[in-house]
Amino acid sequence: MNSQLDEARQHFIQGLSRISHFGGFPKAMGAIYGAIYLSPGPLSLDEIVAQVGVTKGSVSTNVRMLERLNMVHKKVQLGDRKDYYTAETDFWKIVRSVLREREQSEFDLALRTVGESLTFVAEAELEGDDVETAVFYQTRMQNMQQFFNSLDNLVAAIIALDELRASTVQKLFGSLGSK
Repeated sequence: MNSQLDEARQHFIQGLSRISHFGGFPKAMGAIYGAIYLSPGPLSLDEIVAQVGVTKGSVSTNVRMLERLNMVHKKVQLGDRKDYYTAETDFWKIVRSVLREREQSEFDLALRTVGESLTFVAEAELEGDDVETAVFYQTRMQNMQQFFNSLDNLVAAIIALDELRASTVQKLFGSLGSK
């Protein structure tokens, strides 16, 4: 492969690794998706290991997470016992899957933690300067709780709009196909 193309590929994979880490996922997961995404054909675990430079165990674990997020798809090749993987290229599908995954775990945890913290503040037996500190904490925590609630509502709205879009397209093309 041309050295400039190889450099572009490596740079892209490193970029997805950083994006993945920023999004709260393992760096290796982003790198693995990047390698699969830039592959013109399906890749085996061994090929991914060679391209990304992480252990086979790490590749296997991260590929399973990518499958759960519908970012990669397992392909079977006749006459070969290995599993091969291709990348999902519909980024809206990926965003929807990631948002659903993150919404279920991280948002619930964040909302619960902030709510519990507010309860701790409300139940505290306070005197002196602690009252002022408690009011400050309560204001800050309530602001964060409102933000998380708004973010949670936004994610739910995005998911609902996408499902509505998919349903509308299905109805439109389903009805055209039956005429």
